[in-house]
Amino acid sequence: MSKWLSLPLVLLLVFLTGCQAVGGFDINKALLSNLEVQASESRQSVSIEVVPADKVSAEDKEIIDLINSVSLIVDHAKIQDASTMSIKGSVDYSGEKLPYHISMDKKGMAIQLEGAKQPLYISLEDASLDYIDLEQYNEQAQEFGVKAAGFLLKHMPNPSTISVKKVQEKVNDESLSLTQLHVEIRGDELVKLVKPFITNAAKDEEGLKELIGVFYDTFYPILTGTFGSDASGDSPASSKEFAVAAMYGVVQESLAEVLKEYDQKVDALFEEMPELNTVLGKDTVLKMDLYFDSSLNTRKQNMEFTVAIPQSEGVPIKSFTVRSESEMWNVGGNVAIDQVNLSAGKLEVADEEITPGQMLRNFEPGSIIHKLLTEQMQITSKYVLVGYPGDYYEVIKKNGTSFVPLRYMSVELDAEIKWNKETKTATIIDDITLEEIVLTVDSKQAKVGGKAVTLSEPAFIHEDGKAYVPLRFIAEALGAKVHVDAEGWITVIRD
Repeated sequence: MSKWLSLPLVLLLVFLTGCQAVGGFDINKALLSNLEVQASESRQSVSIEVVPADKVSAEDKEIIDLINSVSLIVDHAKIQDASTMSIKGSVDYSGEKLPYHISMDKKGMAIQLEGAKQPLYISLEDASLDYIDLEQYNEQAQEFGVKAAGFLLKHMPNPSTISVKKVQEKVNDESLSLTQLHVEIRGDELVKLVKPFITNAAKDEEGLKELIGVFYDTFYPILTGTFGSDASGDSPASSKEFAVAAMYGVVQESLAEVLKEYDQKVDALFEEMPELNTVLGKDTVLKMDLYFDSSLNTRKQNMEFTVAIPQSEGVPIKSFTVRSESEMWNVGGNVAIDQVNLSAGKLEVADEEITPGQMLRNFEPGSIIHKLLTEQMQITSKYVLVGYPGDYYEVIKKNGTSFVPLRYMSVELDAEIKWNKETKTATIIDDITLEEIVLTVDSKQAKVGGKAVTLSEPAFIHEDGKAYVPLRFIAEALGAKVHVDAEGWITVIRD
């Protein structure tokens, strides 16, 4: 899992470091070798630190403290192959610890959280893509990724701070002799690296055409598999030759255009957006240490990425820093993942619309996740702007009472409706409490949670064929409150 989580950082480092070798160590080869996913076991931790502004409200300070308390812990991750993996760990926040267990294969992802009655399940099988077998294109896509990264490495200038040395480090309690690559890049240095990269890339006709060719080989089969062969009927070889030449011309023209007035455009951009002087300034810094074994596999990684935030009124933070530490073992070995147990069922969250009540009922009331969903995430909260009585078709004023379509308001508050056509009786099931609200058209008598209540006005069938009910009654019965502003606009709010 360490490789899965750190892959974007490796790609970032690939983009920012263009050195071929330092101290005899082939950095280009080492970084590119780690873009390929292979079997491994790992552990990792990720945390974030937000530095508050000098003047910050109590509310913002509370949010910042919450963010600073959060950390993602991966106690044991296993990668079996590019599509099969598992992770066991926890999310820590405000002194609480939420354990999790995730497993993923080609069919889907299962997530078991402590306190859950059934694992959450996200299907990765999309029927709409059945006519495209994307699996066969994985190898080409990986080749294109490696070629693109290699092209970046080839032409990106060296950062000012980069070093390589031999070290002894512990990985999974085993002392190893490793090669440490240390890199530091500041935001203002990044801006200076871009122009030389574009200049070098524009001169490499052979490299650009090779990269475009691999791009063509990767995506042309997908396009033809989706839309059929092109109308010209050209052979693949001639089509590729024409496409590569055409795309190379476009790329060259674009690069030349960018270089033509690069400095002036960069100066103008910074003048138009002065905040970039902070975001891409000396206080934005990436520091990374990668530790490679003799086979050029990454075995450890330490990363610290700080981004400075421009200061202005209303901005509550000065900067934020993301820190990550990881180590990997059993690289390329026999790895069998830990599958989440689905024998007792699963809660499908991708194939159907899960209501807040359904989600909450899947967790024990005293569990950390239940508390998180209700108090921090407030998933039961609703805000519905209904409209203006007499000027909005969903609101009808009758005998001093505002009416709304029963189904409309029930859907907005996630309630389920059962309709008896013969008796014209509606049973509305509260999504949160599962209490039943029973009312009948043209009757003032109703029941809420088994208790009899009397409506101010009875429900009725409007000329549009919809059943209308008193707005305040249905909203309050479903745990919400009705607010009317000075102009007559109505909002329904459930905390």
